[in-house]
Amino acid sequence: MNTYVILRRSGWRSPEELQEAAGRSKKVGDEEMSDDIRWIRSYVLEEGGSSVGTVCIYQASSPEAISEHASRADLPVDEIIPVADTVVVRPDPETAAA
Repeated sequence: MNTYVILRRSGWRSPEELQEAAGRSKKVGDEEMSDDIRWIRSYVLEEGGSSVGTVCIYQASSPEAISEHASRADLPVDEIIPVADTVVVRPDPETAAA
């Protein structure tokens, strides 16, 4: 599997809507596509007003698998970017305020 960044701009109108989408994403990934995709983490973006977007880190067998997962889970996808390498300067913070 390769690592990808998925950009989802202004995909949700509220944090609650995003939470519902996260549940669908996890279910589809874990129950329907576990051989092709694995959700690693997401960062929630303030997009202005009450809308939020995300930058998601996934491991997947292909960009097509990411698109298929998004379609099944009813998630937006603005861009899929392959990750060339990882540089960790500091670990992710334990908690983040959105």
